[in-house]
Amino acid sequence: MTAQLLASELANLIQESKRKHNDLRQAAEKSLEELKSLRSPSTEAQISAELAQYANFVNPFVIACGTKNAKFTGIAIVCLQRLIVSRALPRAKLSPVLEALQQATSAGLDVQLKILQALPSLLSNYAAEVKGELLVTALNICFILQSSKNAIVNNTSAATLQQLVVSVFDKVVAEDKSGDNAQPVGEAILASNGRVLLKAAAMDAYRVFNDICLLTENQRPEYLRVSSLPQTFGLELIESVLTNHAAIFSGHPEQADILRSRVMPFIIGALRGRPNFATSVRLVRILYTLLRRHLTMLPLESGAALDILTQLLDQDTALWKRSLCMEVFRGIFAEHALLRRIFMLFDAKEGQKNILRNLTATFVRVSTEKPAVIGLGYQSTIPVANPYAGLGGSTDQAMLEASGVTGIISGSVGSDGHNTGISTQWSTMRVPCIDQLDKTEPPNIPESYIYSLTLACITSLSEGLAKFILPLTVPNDARRKRSARQETGRDSPAPLNDDRADSVSDKAPLERSASFKRNPVLINPMMLENHPLHAEIKVCAAFIDECWPAILATCSTFLFAAVDSEYYHGLVRAFQKFTHVAGLLQLTTPRDAFLTTLGKAAVPPNVITACMNAGAPRATSAPETSNSIFSNARGLLSVDSLVSQSSQAAEKQRQHSVDVNAAALNTRNLLCLRALLNLGIALGPTLSSSWSIILETLQQADFVLFSSGKAAGRTPIAGKGPDQQAEQEASMLLSNFNTEIRAVETAASRLFESTVDFPNPAFVQVVEAVCNLLEKRVEPPSEPNSRPQSPPDRGLLKAPTPHKRVLSISSSGITGPNQEDQFALAKLGDLASINMERLLSYSPEVSGWTPLTSELITTLSSTFNTAPVRSRAVETLVRILLEAASTVASQPPEARAKIQTRILEAFRDSLLPLQMPSREVSVTAQAIDVDIHKVVLEGLKSLLENCGETLVCGWEMTFEIIDTIFISRHLSQDTRKDSTNRTVLMTRSVKLIRPSFASLQLICSDFLPSLPNACFLNLVDTLYKFCTQDDDLNIALTTVTFFWAISDFLSGKSKSTSVTEEMMRESGYQALMKLAAEPDNQASSAALWMLLLLRLTAVSTDQRLELRNSAIQTLMRIISAYGDSLNPEAWSICMKFVIFKLLSSIEDELRAVKESSRKDKGQSDWNETAIVVIQGVSGLFGSYLNVLTTHRGFAGIWRDLLGHFSTLLDVEVLDINAATYSAVRDILSRCAETDRPKVGKASFDLAWDLWSQGVPVPKDWKDDKSSDNQKCLLVWVETLLELYGLIQKDFSLERVRRMLALLREAMQHATPGQYSSDIEYVTPLQGRILEVFRMVRTDLHGVPSAMITQVANFVSMAFAQDTAARSSAERRTYVAMSKESMSILQSLIIKNASERDIYETGAFATALSTLAKPIVLKYQFKVVTKSTQPWREATTSVLAVLEATLSPLRRIELPWATIQTIWQIIVAIGNGIISADSSAAPTGIDILDDQGFDVASFHKLRELIVPSLGAEAIPDKTRKAYAEGLFRTSIIHAPVPAEASVIYGSSSNGSGDVVGLSTLYKQRNGRTIDPPPTKRSLMSEVCLDELFSLVEVRDEATAAPDIQVQPPTPRVPRAPNMTFPQGGENGEAKAPETAHDLHVRLARTAAPYLILRCALSLRAYVADQPLRGRMPQPLSQRKELTRILRCLVDLRSEPEAIPDTPNVDSETRKHLLRLYPLLVSGIQVAGTSGDDKVLALIREALDVVGGELGV
Repeated sequence: MTAQLLASELANLIQESKRKHNDLRQAAEKSLEELKSLRSPSTEAQISAELAQYANFVNPFVIACGTKNAKFTGIAIVCLQRLIVSRALPRAKLSPVLEALQQATSAGLDVQLKILQALPSLLSNYAAEVKGELLVTALNICFILQSSKNAIVNNTSAATLQQLVVSVFDKVVAEDKSGDNAQPVGEAILASNGRVLLKAAAMDAYRVFNDICLLTENQRPEYLRVSSLPQTFGLELIESVLTNHAAIFSGHPEQADILRSRVMPFIIGALRGRPNFATSVRLVRILYTLLRRHLTMLPLESGAALDILTQLLDQDTALWKRSLCMEVFRGIFAEHALLRRIFMLFDAKEGQKNILRNLTATFVRVSTEKPAVIGLGYQSTIPVANPYAGLGGSTDQAMLEASGVTGIISGSVGSDGHNTGISTQWSTMRVPCIDQLDKTEPPNIPESYIYSLTLACITSLSEGLAKFILPLTVPNDARRKRSARQETGRDSPAPLNDDRADSVSDKAPLERSASFKRNPVLINPMMLENHPLHAEIKVCAAFIDECWPAILATCSTFLFAAVDSEYYHGLVRAFQKFTHVAGLLQLTTPRDAFLTTLGKAAVPPNVITACMNAGAPRATSAPETSNSIFSNARGLLSVDSLVSQSSQAAEKQRQHSVDVNAAALNTRNLLCLRALLNLGIALGPTLSSSWSIILETLQQADFVLFSSGKAAGRTPIAGKGPDQQAEQEASMLLSNFNTEIRAVETAASRLFESTVDFPNPAFVQVVEAVCNLLEKRVEPPSEPNSRPQSPPDRGLLKAPTPHKRVLSISSSGITGPNQEDQFALAKLGDLASINMERLLSYSPEVSGWTPLTSELITTLSSTFNTAPVRSRAVETLVRILLEAASTVASQPPEARAKIQTRILEAFRDSLLPLQMPSREVSVTAQAIDVDIHKVVLEGLKSLLENCGETLVCGWEMTFEIIDTIFISRHLSQDTRKDSTNRTVLMTRSVKLIRPSFASLQLICSDFLPSLPNACFLNLVDTLYKFCTQDDDLNIALTTVTFFWAISDFLSGKSKSTSVTEEMMRESGYQALMKLAAEPDNQASSAALWMLLLLRLTAVSTDQRLELRNSAIQTLMRIISAYGDSLNPEAWSICMKFVIFKLLSSIEDELRAVKESSRKDKGQSDWNETAIVVIQGVSGLFGSYLNVLTTHRGFAGIWRDLLGHFSTLLDVEVLDINAATYSAVRDILSRCAETDRPKVGKASFDLAWDLWSQGVPVPKDWKDDKSSDNQKCLLVWVETLLELYGLIQKDFSLERVRRMLALLREAMQHATPGQYSSDIEYVTPLQGRILEVFRMVRTDLHGVPSAMITQVANFVSMAFAQDTAARSSAERRTYVAMSKESMSILQSLIIKNASERDIYETGAFATALSTLAKPIVLKYQFKVVTKSTQPWREATTSVLAVLEATLSPLRRIELPWATIQTIWQIIVAIGNGIISADSSAAPTGIDILDDQGFDVASFHKLRELIVPSLGAEAIPDKTRKAYAEGLFRTSIIHAPVPAEASVIYGSSSNGSGDVVGLSTLYKQRNGRTIDPPPTKRSLMSEVCLDELFSLVEVRDEATAAPDIQVQPPTPRVPRAPNMTFPQGGENGEAKAPETAHDLHVRLARTAAPYLILRCALSLRAYVADQPLRGRMPQPLSQRKELTRILRCLVDLRSEPEAIPDTPNVDSETRKHLLRLYPLLVSGIQVAGTSGDDKVLALIREALDVVGGELGV
């Protein structure tokens, strides 16, 4: 490719230079010959190598450039570029080539660009040769082109020059790496008069860089042949070199000397002047690069430069220049290693400038100089955008004055001057000033941009300190563990809502473990003297010690400024990390100062003041004592010298500004609080007495949240102007309040959980600090805003009362102190819970057990404390003791016994102060004492619940604590009737009985086997005390059940229990008690059992309802438990002398209550007792029926039992009746399950007599709907089900009728259940009654008809008018029952279809009439079900019934009246199926789906009744009703009022003419309103087709009609063989009827209605269509008319159905003759309107008529 190009270009030169430039032509021809003489190489490299051997090959190109001819020069430059790129240029010709290129610089644009493209390749490909003068020449070419006025050439030459300069330094790098022994080519004289020998590349680089610096300083260069260079371009070249080859300046003294002697002085001097923006940007960039790369090499110069930058930041008024300085500082602070080097070089050395200290002090001044810009106030606010100014407005155009901060700058702030606050929206720049190299003028800089840069510096500083210090604080073994398990230690606080946590690792959840044994205190990095980074650690510590006041002041300013969420989070995170590092380095003063300030931001003083003032006026505070840690806080902070008087005034204003609505914390306060808690977690073991700062802040936050009800405080907005974004941010912070609350709670929990890792001394310090929160009443009150800026030295921190509380008991309200103490007590409990293993593993004094429990006991017993505080103290103590008991449960018995004794002693000791005889308290304090006593007793119960199984010792102490509720009082003579002294057992308070009894209950239920034998007497004694007390009936009731527990326990210990008659004959309880007290006697258990029975029997007659019922139930349970061990005789005795006696006593009580006519609670109480007795007797009798039946007197027992039941029924109480029949049902159920040789027919007859004596509804309550008798009747019916299964073989018709009558009565008198509905589902009672009907045998004569009649009655109940009227009030609809009854009725009729009795008795007719009701009502029945509608269910059932009964009905000889009644009902059913009032259809009903169902049902019914409906036995009015129903339903469009009377008043005379047909021949007035078709048009069409089908002539030999029947009408089935009873209505004999006879009767009845129906449509067409003109008839009417005309033409009517027309002889076309006048009128109308289809149909009909007339 190169050879071809060169040959072509040489040929062009030869051609162009023929006339002139003979030397050029000759040189070109020679070069072309040399090119052609080359061997045939295969690669470009070979061509290039060979061409490089011909020294004169480039001569024509050099000559061409010298001709100044544009064409020659262009060709030459192209070839030279190709030769340079392909390395084909002879090295000896480099100088002429460069000269040629320099000569060609005056050519055109393309040539100049080609030259610039060739130069980089020239230096790259010929690096070794291009040096010295050649290099100068190459650079001069770029300088020449760089001065071009063409922007393209200018910019390209600048870039090329920069590339060439960098290439020069690349050669130095290559020269240094080669390590060859090349001889120096020159020397460089340093500014210190030293000399340095340089090799070729280094010499070139030195000369070039030095000349660039000279040119930049506007001086003459020494080597480059350039007169001037734009200063900005020179600075860019310097920066490019410094950036790309920083290492050269470190390794080459001559280059460093240039930096030291020229670059840095020039930059410093320029910055002191007034350079423009473009120059300043480049100066600052070079300076920043030098500081980053060559700080140690240029210490003095760097210090001066940093000092100048600080001065510019502090004193300069140009915002863009200050922004440039701050951007440099931002970069410096982002590199913490650089920051440390700066501090080591300057601040750490004596005599040097305090660079960083001055800089941080400048930050303070910068942050406070314009408080209005940052929205400085008394709390953090949300920044607000200025709606009248751009986001990037310059500060030079705004007047900044603050009106809300007193003492800073007086005046007001213009609403259109600036944005208020620091926000990412307007406080940042997309491109920093230092990167805007393309700008000549400063851009618009946000006024708050400098503050955002200050925040960035603070954030970077904290990040760097944390990243450097934190990894050094963790021991090596801990680091190895963490790296292996990916866990964290206490090396960094948890990040604040930031995933970019820059701690060593994230904080993992702490586990409660015994890690305090490992004493994992974090290492102080200052102690790592042998660490390689120890010097830098000291630098960090010194930096913090020097600069923390300024950093604190700066952060404090921004904490109370208007800052958006992102900046605020970063500020708090930086604050937290700086404090963390200071704490790890054991720098207590800055640590405590930062902690205090963070606490102040978390709970502002004005919030506390507002909370205190909200409840009560603030009391006057006493002045602080001199030894308070607040006394010299300001002095220790040392910030006063850094903050101006205006900022101090702002601070004062912030402290004293109290907003009435500010009594709540906002989300930002919680963020600071969480940061403070995280610092406590991270620095816990090292805080010592400084725990008070964190704990008091947390206590105050808790108080504020309590006072405000955890209401979210809204973060205020910095301005009053409208700012949607600020409002959204405030709303977002408000919505995150609850989330932040949970985060703070989590952090607080983790703070106290972290104490598990503390050594014992540190943990005791935490406990004492929390206890000190309670010690405040003896202290003088303090001001709420007297919080310290920093604590004093450590000596003061160790004082006994080191930290004054902000809140005080001196306030008149008690809410604050209560909440304070509540908080302290809660945290004591948390500490104990977390460190429970510590408390139990060491002695009480060392572990903190003694101070903790002693403080709690003192607090709970002190009458000076408020009730909530005392209650919280006892709850905390009990919780600690319970947790201790649970923890020690797994230890060995020896160790467990000691600790359990300590725990129970603490329980007992907590009650001792309350039981002191000398304790004199008020009534209020006495109530509090009772509450505390109650809590202790509940704690004992919990202890037994959780650890009773592991309790080794202390049972005697347990009963001692339980018995503390009882006191013995000696009654004196004046309070008694008798003269003897006696002691009365009383309780201290009713409230103490239940919690004390709970422990006793646990012992009796769970721990009887654990009790020592000696404790059983204590147990019995304590049980007796609780039984005899009258204060709590429930406790007495529960105590009764413990007799069962003791009985069961004793039965387990003794396998056999023998009750002998001798024992029963013994009189008195004393003998049994004596026998029971002898544990060695075998009869002791039996004696105890008998004592239980006797005592419970006595209690059973107690006047207290609950107690006697409980005793009865327990008595039954005990007897049942011992039932298996009792023989039949013993059972007989128990029934006679215990059970029946109990029943008799209950009957007497009920009878007495009834006779006294008392309607009070006493009656209902005894009713309830009777129910309990009945249920117990039923359970016993049923369970042990097998045993009782073996006794010879079982029949008598059965009779006596039913007698008692009958007596109870006579009381007429619903609940007693229900219980009685429930008992009978259960006993009968047991009889059905077991063999019953002794339960005979007589016993069951007694049961039937008991059941059939009547419906168990009291006579007085039969109309009382307020009482629910459903349950009673349901049990009564269930009893019948059980009884019927036992006596169904002997169930006679009389019993069936009695049963049906009672069931019907029960159904009528059943009350509607509460919250129940019987629309979708039957009620339980209805379901049971219907189940009886499914179960009863129907093989007895007369039973089917009775059953059908009764079930039909059930079906009709839902559709009776009185039921519909009552349903809304009584909530009874019987709909579901009616539907269920339909299926039962269908089954009964089909099963007994051949029974004559069901027809003769009228049961069948009644059933059909009942099923017809819902069909006829259809949509008029307003109850809509979710399942199948009742009328659908009835339709399905009636069709099934008719299908099964019509055939037997024709075979059975029945009276005509019966048959006529049945067929009349059938026709009514048919008319009900085809008709429906669509206007009454409920919402949501699918009318089309219902229509489809009705069509299918009608088809099925038609197949069943046609042509049987034409029988002679059926009267004409029945057939007429059928035809009339078809006629009326077939009407598709509503008629005009004049025709309505014709439709609904039509009838047939004796001759068969239709009344009104002649009227229809007359044309009526037309109408233009087209009525819509009926919603059931399909059914209308079916009825119309049915009319045609009935009138159609039919051959007896065929089953189908002659006409073609259109869907949906099915074909008529073959006529069945009608065999109605032979005999007329009067009994005379008649011949059998044929199918033709049946059809003729039907046709004769239907013909008038068919003709009338067709005439209506024709007449409407004749009257209405002319008014439409040529507009077509509506689609539905047209469809109707064409259908009728087609059927009329095709119809061959029955000859006998229509009377003959005078003078016309016709057989099957009489219907057309009757309609002839209308047809003639119709053809005229059709012809006029152009209706071809109707015209054709009418013409076809008239043709048929003409045929009949013989035309």
